[in-house]
Amino acid sequence: MSLDEMDRVLGNLVRAVKILEACPEFVDLIPEVRVNVVYALPNAKDIRDVAGIDGRITKVDGRPRACGYPAFGASSHMARIVLEVMKFDEKIRSGINFAWSEELASWLKTWAKENNISFGLVDRSKEPEDISRAEGASIPWKIKFLLDSYGFIPRIFYETAVMGKEPLFVLLGEDAVSVATLITRIAKAWKDRRS
Repeated sequence: MSLDEMDRVLGNLVRAVKILEACPEFVDLIPEVRVNVVYALPNAKDIRDVAGIDGRITKVDGRPRACGYPAFGASSHMARIVLEVMKFDEKIRSGINFAWSEELASWLKTWAKENNISFGLVDRSKEPEDISRAEGASIPWKIKFLLDSYGFIPRIFYETAVMGKEPLFVLLGEDAVSVATLITRIAKAWKDRRS
């Protein structure tokens, strides 16, 4: 891959982080495992082709803060989700995880519908035991579950809780800036709705 393409991906991630850090409302969506936003190179094949935030994004003094710089190979979980999604839709090269709660899920389902954004869920209770035990097998199963359930991969989805795993939302998009822009819109609308 060309250095120009790598620079474009990293630069886009820097802009995305600035959008997230400028949104104090976003702290309400940061889960215990923290947040990573990722952006893959075109034709990415493994996690070294996907840039993320080294150390993730966390809360510092009540505001979102990146712990490190964007770097290729800095994410495992979100990178593997985006790589799997790209097998079915090569335009979707970016994603971010964020906190889940029943209240947020109920509100966000309605908000997404009102804003014409696809929304879905992965029912982990239907995951076969051999898949859940096999290292790296859950993510392909989750994406297949979404395809089988909806006929496409929703832009926003969450998975139901399972033992030892924090339930999370995932938001997907074409690049990191569009993902950051949409998640901050959601964070502000969620805060407005609760105040």
